[in-house]
Amino acid sequence: MNVNIPQLADTLFERTASTSWVVVFKSLTATHHLMVYGNERFIQYLASRNTLFNLSNFLDKSGLQGYDMSTFIRRYSRYLNEKAVSYRQVAFDFTKVKRGSDGVMRTMNTEKLLKTIPIIQNQMDVLLDFNVNANELTNGVINAAFMLLFKDAIRLFAAYNEGIINLLEKYFDMKKVQCKEGLDIYKKFLTRMTRISEFLKVAEQVGIDRGDIPDLSQAPSSLLDALEQHLASLEGKKVKDSTAASRASTLSNAVSSLANTGISFTKVDEREKQAALEEEQSLLRALKEQRLLELQKNPSAATTDSSPISTVGGTINSAPAIDLFSTPSSTNSTSKAANELLDLQPAFQQSLPLSTTNTWGGFTASPTPQQPQNSRGLNVDFDSVFGNNVNANNLDATVTSSPSQGLGMTLNGQQAHKLVSNDLDSSLANLVGNLGIGNGTAKNDLHWSQPGEKKLTGGNNWQPKTAPSTTWNPAAMVGLTSHLFASIQ
Repeated sequence: MNVNIPQLADTLFERTASTSWVVVFKSLTATHHLMVYGNERFIQYLASRNTLFNLSNFLDKSGLQGYDMSTFIRRYSRYLNEKAVSYRQVAFDFTKVKRGSDGVMRTMNTEKLLKTIPIIQNQMDVLLDFNVNANELTNGVINAAFMLLFKDAIRLFAAYNEGIINLLEKYFDMKKVQCKEGLDIYKKFLTRMTRISEFLKVAEQVGIDRGDIPDLSQAPSSLLDALEQHLASLEGKKVKDSTAASRASTLSNAVSSLANTGISFTKVDEREKQAALEEEQSLLRALKEQRLLELQKNPSAATTDSSPISTVGGTINSAPAIDLFSTPSSTNSTSKAANELLDLQPAFQQSLPLSTTNTWGGFTASPTPQQPQNSRGLNVDFDSVFGNNVNANNLDATVTSSPSQGLGMTLNGQQAHKLVSNDLDSSLANLVGNLGIGNGTAKNDLHWSQPGEKKLTGGNNWQPKTAPSTTWNPAAMVGLTSHLFASIQ
């Protein structure tokens, strides 16, 4: 289904390399079908190819029927090649051009018309050279090819006929050289009209409806005499006198008869299009009725796959779906989940006996009793933090505007010395002096350690020799942070 046009055409050309006449004939018929009913890009690609079908010497020696069909394969391939060459020369398909009084062939100028009509004549000659008889249409393959040729012959001759009408209307206004070319074209047209009538008789014999075969109206023979006399007069020869009125009358009768032929061919083409549309509509109705019958027999087939209700085994599964984005209804679930999460962290060894107020966050942490040394969790009042406790304080609106007013912390009970402004090194030295290093280890020190981390220093009770008591008091850390922010400001 998803094959590009060059690949499709190349595949058909490869199939014509077979030695079986059935395979080759079917490949040619499929190619012709695509040229007529397929996308126009297909015939455009064929017209752009340097080589087309090379079956002039094809012969299937497998049987008597192979010999007979090989002749028609060679003729059929010649017509398809000529059809592609004609498209290359004029850049359109004669069987698909607009017809009528404002059609392509009726509105073409004289110079282009004299160049285009011979191209139609060549394509018509090759088509009529298929030259099949009714008793030779003995199998479905050649019958399919003949039907395609029959439809092409009707449309091609309709365009050919309109070109001749345009030529006759311009003939008496042409130059001498143009009149000579036009007369030769008209004589060939009369010959091809006889041959097309024989072709249509074969179509009638093989069972094509008489109403699908157009009527051919021969132009009066007096028209040919008038055309020859006009050319002779242009060449300076003596001719019998003819009035302009008689010449106009003869031309009018000829154009009228050819126009009737064109109308007959056009009606057949329109009837075929209408029949194709009706056939398509009937197929659609048949498919629709078949679908309705299937739905009546099996109503469950009408249920879409997107339905949330399943009917497996004749039961309806109405289990409620889980809402992954719903909010828990319990107000205690938040603190419970947070406590469980913190209980799983082995890095926190001891609880913090903090009783200070954090003016940055605006929350007040209530003092908590000390826990045993082997406690592995933090005793934090999450209800107060997350607003579930009715006694919890809200945001502190009394935060002062002074950056140092809310940071009056003490380090180990001593007031911090005044910091040296604009001197970071001196400020850090004063802060180190205020830490009270060497006063012993606090009971509730916080040891930060990562679970599973390899201890390269000898374990948890290891003490460095240089600074055996370099532990940080949590309260001192708060004061240190306060002084650091004050010095930066």
